[in-house]
Amino acid sequence: MNIFQSLKNKFFGAPIDFTALVKDGAIIVDVRSPQEFKSGHAKKSKNIPLPELKSKITSLKGKAVLLVCKSGARAGMAKSILKSEGVVAHNLGAWQKAHDL
Repeated sequence: MNIFQSLKNKFFGAPIDFTALVKDGAIIVDVRSPQEFKSGHAKKSKNIPLPELKSKITSLKGKAVLLVCKSGARAGMAKSILKSEGVVAHNLGAWQKAHDL
């Protein structure tokens, strides 16, 4: 490992292995609208539109959640909501990034 990578890990943490998280039971949640989800989505993802997320938090507690949307903006908002409720959440960004997990 080079010095740059070592410093990056020290300040930002080691890279997260999202594939391993999914194998260990993490849930991929797509926070786009049902219409957007129907037009294409990652095969293992579950659609919970952002406006409905607060009402579904109980079903996500105790699990790692990987969030996706069109660009990452709504997934970022969803991450904030879930983290404030004690849910471990990660913003993957665009839904295509979860396609092969």
